Amino acid sequence: MNSLIRIGFGILSGVRMMPHYIILGNYTEHGIKSVKDSIKRDEEARHIIEKTGGKTQIYYTMGEYDFIAVIEMPSDENMLKFLLQVESAGNVRTKTLRAWTETETHKLLSQLT
Repeated sequence: MNSLIRIGFGILSGVRMMPHYIILGNYTEHGIKSVKDSIKRDEEARHIIEKTGGKTQIYYTMGEYDFIAVIEMPSDENMLKFLLQVESAGNVRTKTLRAWTETETHKLLSQLT
């Protein structure tokens, strides 16, 4: 296969790689009032992600953001559906970054003419 991207997956040396996303999140006023429910909400989010074939790691942080999550999802469409579902609950607000691994980026750079 000559193309790096096929149906939302990167292809590197025959290995299918899912797109990566970095989520920067903050609790809303509503979300911080029920912060103890974060355990349950994290489990629900993980279940949704894994149900679509994705993976996640959540980190709680000090500073500008209350948490970050690194998520692998099968496609941008799956990610958008997930984000809309999470945001519509009203507990958090997020900023999403699409991320490429160093290997993926080097592969792309080597294809520049």
